[in-house]
Amino acid sequence: MHDARAQLPATSAAPHSRSRPLPPYRGILAVDLKGFTERPAIDHEVVSRAVPEMLRISLERAGLARLWTDRLFPATTGDGYVLGFDPALMPLVIHPWLDTLQDVVAELNVHALGTAPLRLRVGLHIGPLPDTADGFGGNGTARTDTHRLLDSRPVRAVLAEHSEHITHVAAILSDRCHQDAVASGYTGRHRDWFHEVPATVDGKAFAQRAWLYVPAPSGPLPGRAAPAGRPEAPTATPRRHDVTGVLRAERGIINTGSVHGGQHLTNLDASARPDLEGGLDD
Repeated sequence: MHDARAQLPATSAAPHSRSRPLPPYRGILAVDLKGFTERPAIDHEVVSRAVPEMLRISLERAGLARLWTDRLFPATTGDGYVLGFDPALMPLVIHPWLDTLQDVVAELNVHALGTAPLRLRVGLHIGPLPDTADGFGGNGTARTDTHRLLDSRPVRAVLAEHSEHITHVAAILSDRCHQDAVASGYTGRHRDWFHEVPATVDGKAFAQRAWLYVPAPSGPLPGRAAPAGRPEAPTATPRRHDVTGVLRAERGIINTGSVHGGQHLTNLDASARPDLEGGLDD
């Protein structure tokens, strides 16, 4: 008798039912295009093909050609691309690659006459992911979180508020990525370049600590005030000889220098003395 159960796909054991080795840790790199759905349909295929080419060219220019050649679970998302890589390379992906990507996209936009400029959000994360060498590899929480980071408010706000003529790339790093590659000192960018943000996604139960890195900023980062203009010089306290004006004393004495000896004052009230009415004679 035919056993229909033999045709069912394999499933994993229930979580927490037994211990199993973790999948290897991977670096995860994902990119999305800003405003892809707003482009005319005729642009979609061309732009979708351009994204992996920009990644390949920029990785080669940054000295990371092997990352592209050896990429794990690569996949297009229509308006973006995702791949896995050896996490030991993460410091080099953060710098110089992100800066090189900014230059490559800027160069492409100069020559892409007649179309809206391409602008990319980049998400970087580190976590355990399986690689089954087929279309189902690389699935797991770490990859899901990377896409959530890409969709989060802070990184979207950067491209919305910064100049499209200057800021072509905005990256967001998971806290794990930042701690392992930036705070540790392995990345060739000072940690002050990275701005801590709460990464949340509208309509999703997602909230994580993350870090923004913008290679060519042209505005304030979310939660950080715009650079203040040059402050006005403080008003100096006027010196004595700078003061001009009228000195008045109603029935009193004004001293403008040192006084030696005593002083005596007699107030004369013109209203009380008829001979002084109208004032004192010269």
